[in-house]
Amino acid sequence: MPLGLITAIGRVMRKKRTSSLNILTSKRGPRDYYKGKNCKPTGFHTRKGGYVIMDEKLPRYVVPDLTDFKLKAYVSQCARDVSGGSATSSTTESTNA
Repeated sequence: MPLGLITAIGRVMRKKRTSSLNILTSKRGPRDYYKGKNCKPTGFHTRKGGYVIMDEKLPRYVVPDLTDFKLKAYVSQCARDVSGGSATSSTTESTNA
């Protein structure tokens, strides 16, 4: 009898399982659990299975006018060798100092 009481107290005092501290996903949650992808809904579902997109919930992106901007938006994957430029002379001076 006392042995059963001691094991019961040990079970109560035991820490949480480490498996319960893992990240909750839709595979590990209950059958009807849907986690989603952390994005905001753009509308709502209707009773008949349709989806209505609400214009005020759509994201609006503000893009500035870049007509006179000096830098380009694209950076080439193929880097060219710079010979005799000011960048190479400044790097050799800083390494010699």
